[in-house]
Amino acid sequence: MKNTILYGIPNCDTTKKAMAWLNKNNIAFTFHDYKLQGITNKKLAGWCDIKGWETIFNKRSTTWRELPEAEQKKVTGQAAAIQVMLNNNSIIKRPIIEQEGKLVVGFNETDYKGL
Repeated sequence: MKNTILYGIPNCDTTKKAMAWLNKNNIAFTFHDYKLQGITNKKLAGWCDIKGWETIFNKRSTTWRELPEAEQKKVTGQAAAIQVMLNNNSIIKRPIIEQEGKLVVGFNETDYKGL
């Protein structure tokens, strides 16, 4: 049996869409809530190594837009991006599905069919 983990925030519309899709397609998953359970530096670094920090870090988010400009300018590489994501976990792209070392970032039905 594949171990599927969906990382996100429960009130996020995109996370809700992903959860609904997984349920509709009878794919069992564990939900990891960033807000309640947090996220580790090691996990973020692993994701960034696989997908690139620019994919994991959501610069279109409200959280990003609300950061002071000085803070935004510090995000020039993976280490700085991870630090901001650790301090503001709403800035992590959602949802992220992790399954046997494979990552799917965001909601895309075509990518989800590979699960």
